[in-house]
Amino acid sequence: MAKKQIIIYTDGACLGNPGAGGYAAVLMCGNYRKEISEGFRHTTNNRMEIMAVINALKALKNPTEYDITIYTDSNLVVSAIQKNWITGWKRNNWRKSNKEQVLNPELWSELDTMVQKCAPKFVHVSAHTGIIDNERCDQLAKAAAMNHEDRIDENYERSNNSFMRQ
Repeated sequence: MAKKQIIIYTDGACLGNPGAGGYAAVLMCGNYRKEISEGFRHTTNNRMEIMAVINALKALKNPTEYDITIYTDSNLVVSAIQKNWITGWKRNNWRKSNKEQVLNPELWSELDTMVQKCAPKFVHVSAHTGIIDNERCDQLAKAAAMNHEDRIDENYERSNNSFMRQ
């Protein structure tokens, strides 16, 4: 029996980078549609792009039971998966080929674990080109960034010494 197909669009946004940020995802399976989003008071755009995918996959009850396609405008996320950058980063203790520390290793590790379990297909889409569900994610992510209600991206704030807690 063929697996049910799930289509996911994701996006992240920051008002300044770093700054207030938000992520969003639109999940679709048949006629079912779910939108998720969350904002943080201080984070980065790349963290929001990665969190969008992680939280979209977390929103699925049994992700291994589906054929999942994730559409994102993040070249970084798509390349990290499709070009196996994560495998090299892990092998090199979360360092890039130039020996610099990979940013956001805790998120990449979590994403890698999830991708290994459910093997989603990643598709890069161009941002702001009228793709309805990508545009909707962009709207949701920006709205989440503006309405973050002082939620804290703890890993980011803990590792960023230049940001003073209020």
